[in-house]
Amino acid sequence: MELSVIVLILSFAALLALSVPIAISIGIATTITMLFTIAPGPAVTTIAQQMTTGINNFALLAIPFFILSGQFMGRGGIARRLIDFARVLVGRLPGGLAFVNVLACMFFGAISGSAVAATSAIGGFMIPIMNREGYDKNFNTAVTVTAATTGLIIPPSNILIVYSLASGGVSIAALFVAGYVPGILMGLGLMAICFFVAKKKKYPVGGRENFITGIKHFLNAVPSLLLIVIVIGGIIAGIFTATEASAVAVIYSFILSVVFYREVKLKEVPQILLKTVEITAVVMLLIGTSKAMSWIMSYENIPQSISYALVGMTDSKFLILVIINVILLAVGTFMDITPAVLIFTPIFLPVVLQLGLNPLHFGIIIVLNLCIGLCTPPVGTVLFVGCGVGKTTIARVTRSMLPFFAVMVIVLLLITYLPELSLWLPRVFGLL
Repeated sequence: MELSVIVLILSFAALLALSVPIAISIGIATTITMLFTIAPGPAVTTIAQQMTTGINNFALLAIPFFILSGQFMGRGGIARRLIDFARVLVGRLPGGLAFVNVLACMFFGAISGSAVAATSAIGGFMIPIMNREGYDKNFNTAVTVTAATTGLIIPPSNILIVYSLASGGVSIAALFVAGYVPGILMGLGLMAICFFVAKKKKYPVGGRENFITGIKHFLNAVPSLLLIVIVIGGIIAGIFTATEASAVAVIYSFILSVVFYREVKLKEVPQILLKTVEITAVVMLLIGTSKAMSWIMSYENIPQSISYALVGMTDSKFLILVIINVILLAVGTFMDITPAVLIFTPIFLPVVLQLGLNPLHFGIIIVLNLCIGLCTPPVGTVLFVGCGVGKTTIARVTRSMLPFFAVMVIVLLLITYLPELSLWLPRVFGLL
């Protein structure tokens, strides 16, 4: 192994062990490695160039717009209306509040594009209600944390935009459409666990909503759900690009939150804009440093070496995909989803292309893998937020999450080995 590769791995691991923020760890490890590879002057210049090039992409403009849209939706009373609507649909099932939690997280995650926002917004409402109804608070937190990740698969999703960049230009529209079936399958799998746990522990069944109330909750939720129809429908119909759709999403969410629902006051808009800038800055720093690390890895032929090693290890497509999934699941436990996609897509994409996989299909596989990592210690950001909202500890929640992890892995394997689950819908809409 080359000295520079050893330096990259050891420095990055050491920085993570010291709890240095992931973006800073990637940047410092890349800088140290470049100092071993090329002269100090050109090394610094190269890093700056690669970071600038990494974020100099028109498609990435969609990310701050979707973040801003999610901020408006998060503060605009959307969560409460989606919970009420979800209760109408599934509230009468055994363990109905758990079903409501999952479905509301799916709705809100898809609208906001943020698993953390879904955990905070939906969990903040649902976990206290479920606690009062006699549900175990660790189970309640586990439901929220795992269900919130479905919003990263069900479009619009910022991480699918990041994968499009990392893969060299896979269609964002096709990725968005490809995420629907896997995301819904994940949600149904989580609901199945909720059903069995509710039956075993005899959790209460929700009351029946009368017809008039049900219609009222449906009508209240429709304007929020229309955001998905407008954004995805506009992209599929060719009315606007994904980046233009993100700007439309901002306008729509602003009108909905400020004018229609009147939950957001005009004086709060500067604070929302500031929060959006803060989140965007973190995301762009992650993208910039990750692209720099990807460049040094390509310079040292690391992706090619790993590709040759995997293909040389076995000619079984089944085993190679198992190995890739295991590696990605392990990576997800200590690395945030954005840098992981940017770093490991160039490594594994050449391998799966040799196996005959569609890059669109692989995009869903890698994102699903890393979504599971958001729920696992020691770096699971969604897990940390969920424990804070649920007022419990990671150790206690992790035990309750084991059956949910199992079903998430089962869905991952289905998506991995049944490519049509991801590719069928894009084909129907002529995106493949």
